[in-house]
Amino acid sequence: MRQVVENAESARRQYALRGRAVALGWHDEQIIVIDNDQGESGASAAWREGFQRLVSDVGMGHAGIVMGLEVSRLARNNADWQRLLEICALADTLILDEDGVYDPASFNDRLLLGLKGTMSEAELHVIKARLRGGILNKARRGEFRCPLPTGLVYDHVGNVALDPDTQVRETIVHFFETFSRVGSASQTVKAFRTEGLLFPSRLHNSGTVFRPLTASTAVRVLNNPRYAGAYTYGRRQFRRTIDGKKTVRARGNDDWLACIPDAHPGYISWEQHQENLKILREIRENGHGYEVARASIPREGPALLQGRAVCGQCGRHFRVRYAARRGRQEAWYVCDRAHTYRGEPVCQSIAGPPVDKAIGMLIAEQMTPAAVELALEVRKEIEARHEEADRLRCRAIERAQTEADLAQRRFMLVDPNNRLVADTLEGEWNEKLRILANAREERERARKHDQFFLDEAVHERLVAMTADFDQLWADPNTPNRNRKRLLAHIIEDVTLIKLPAEGTTKVHVRFKGGKIQTLTTMSPKSSAQQIKTQPGIVEQVDKLLDGHIYSEIADLLNQQGYRPGEAARSGRHDARFTPKRVAYLVHEYKLRSRYDRLRERGMLTKQEAAARLNIHEHTVTRWAEFGLIASHAYNGHYCLYEVPDSDPPQKHCSRWDRLVDRAAAQRQNASRQKLSTEHERDAV
Repeated sequence: MRQVVENAESARRQYALRGRAVALGWHDEQIIVIDNDQGESGASAAWREGFQRLVSDVGMGHAGIVMGLEVSRLARNNADWQRLLEICALADTLILDEDGVYDPASFNDRLLLGLKGTMSEAELHVIKARLRGGILNKARRGEFRCPLPTGLVYDHVGNVALDPDTQVRETIVHFFETFSRVGSASQTVKAFRTEGLLFPSRLHNSGTVFRPLTASTAVRVLNNPRYAGAYTYGRRQFRRTIDGKKTVRARGNDDWLACIPDAHPGYISWEQHQENLKILREIRENGHGYEVARASIPREGPALLQGRAVCGQCGRHFRVRYAARRGRQEAWYVCDRAHTYRGEPVCQSIAGPPVDKAIGMLIAEQMTPAAVELALEVRKEIEARHEEADRLRCRAIERAQTEADLAQRRFMLVDPNNRLVADTLEGEWNEKLRILANAREERERARKHDQFFLDEAVHERLVAMTADFDQLWADPNTPNRNRKRLLAHIIEDVTLIKLPAEGTTKVHVRFKGGKIQTLTTMSPKSSAQQIKTQPGIVEQVDKLLDGHIYSEIADLLNQQGYRPGEAARSGRHDARFTPKRVAYLVHEYKLRSRYDRLRERGMLTKQEAAARLNIHEHTVTRWAEFGLIASHAYNGHYCLYEVPDSDPPQKHCSRWDRLVDRAAAQRQNASRQKLSTEHERDAV
C-alpha cells in the first residue's frame, strides 16, 4: 500500500485506459474498472478478489476486451495467466496492453502472450531475489532492523538498547530469576500470580501495557534469543498454502539465516539462554516421550526420585505411579515402556517408600555438616525474592501515579464550559486514581503477607534446620517439591535393581561429584506375605499337637501373646486364635494331625478298645469317664483310648463295677443335695 500511495503515476496510467476503450468504440457505461487489488502482489490469485471477478466475468461472456498496461498488472503467476488466456479464447475476449491488441484464440497471439506471462513471472523472481539478497546481506552483519520484543528498543542512532522504562526492565529481570528458581514456565506463571505481578506487553499503537503473565507468553520470552543479547534472523519460515493462507514453521538452530551472540545488551547471558532452552526441552520430553534420559521438573508427589530413578535392567528411566492405599498416597517406580510399546513383560515395579526413606536418610547425613550455611543462604534468597517483588510493585505505583498526574493536568487544561470533554477527562482521572489506590493497597497487602511469612513460618523452619536437619526433612509440612530440588543439587541419578529372591532392592546412588554409594532396602511384603503366619507360631502349633486339641492350642497361643498373621496387616490388636484358625494352620502347612500322632503311640478307637477288653462300647465310654482307662481327645469330642497290652483279670472286673457304682452313687447324692439347697432357698 505504500507504493500505491507514494508511486501514484502508474495508477494514473491504468485509469487512463478508460479513454482508450472509449476511443476503440465502447460506451462509457460499458467500461468496468477493477481496482480491488491495489497493494496486493500478483504472485497468486487466491487472495485477489479483483482478479477473481475478472475471470468470472470473462468466463460468463460479459467482457469483450481486457485492458491492462502489461501482463504483470494482471498476474505474475504463469498458471493464473494461462488460465485467463484459455478462458478468453473460449469466450472470444480480446486482450490489450501498451504494445497492441491480441486475440487469445489465435495461436501466434497466444504464444506471444504466454511468453510475456513467463517473463513477468521471472521478473517477480528477480525482484524478490534482489530484495532478499539485500536483506540477507544486511542481516548477516546484524544491521537489518527487525521488530524487537518487549523490553528492547532502538535508540536515537538505531542501536538496540534496554527499555528505558525501569518497571519493564525490572519485571523482565525478575521473570528470568523466577524461572531459574522454579525451573518451569507454568510455575513461573503461578509465582507471578501469587505475588500479584503483571508482565509488560507491547501493543502496536498503544505503547506498553501490563497484563497477567500467561504460559504462552512465558514460553515465547524464554525461547527468544534477543533477551540474551543475540541478533537472530530467519528463525521461522513463512509459506503460503494453495488457498492463500500463510503458514509458519520454526527452523532448527542450525538453519537460522543469522545468529550473532552478544550483538547488543541483553537481560541474560547466552549461556543462561541455552540452559533455559535445555530445561524447556526436558519438560517437553517429559510430556511427550519417555525414551530420552532426563530429570523432570520437581512436582508435588511424594516420589523423591521422580525423573532420576534409572532401571538397573534396561537402563531406561522409571515412570512414577501413585496409588491411594490405607489412607495415604504411595509411590511406585515402574519400568513398563517395553510392555506398552512392544507387549513385553514389565521390566521392574519397585515400591517407592522404602527407597525414598533410604535416600532421605542419606541426604540428611550428607547435609548435616552444612545445615547452618544452607539455612542462611535460603533465608537470604527468600528475603531478596520478596524485596525484588516489592520493588516491582513500587514501580507499578509510580507508573499509576504518573498516569494519574497526566490525567489531572489534562482535566485542568480543558475549558470548563465544554462539559462533554470535561466529563470525559474527569472520568479518566477518576479511573487513574482508582488504579493508583488499588496498586497501593496491593503493595500493602503483599508486604504484610511477606513480612508474616518471613517472621513466623520461615524463621521457625530455619531454626529447626540449624538444630536438626533430619527432623526438618521428615517434617510433613515441608513440601515435596523442596525436597526434590535439594536432592537435584546433590544426586545425579539413582539406579534401582530389585532382587525378588532376597526380598531386597539394590540402590546405587551417583552423586554430582562422581561419588557412588550403594544401599540395600527391604522390599515391602505383598498382601499374602503380610497375612502369612510366622514360622515360629507354626512350630509351636506342631509341638502342642502332641498333647492338646485345637481349642486348647488356641487358648495357649493367646495366653502366650501370639496373634494371627492378618492382625499384622490390619493393625488389629484384638485378633485372637480360634480352633478354626489352628485347624487351618494344620491343614495349610501339612502338619501331622493329632489323630495320627495318637495312633502312632498305640491308641485305640472305641471299637478296638471294646474288642481288646471284651466289653461293650458304652462300657468303654463309662470307664474312660470315670478314669478307669485313659482317653485322649483328637477332634473335638472324638477320642482314642489307651488300653493295657494284656487283658485285665476277671477279679478286677467286680472291683471296677463297684467303683463305677460308687461314682454313680456319689453323683446321685450330689444331685439330691443340690435339689435340697434349692428348696431351702425358695423357703427363705
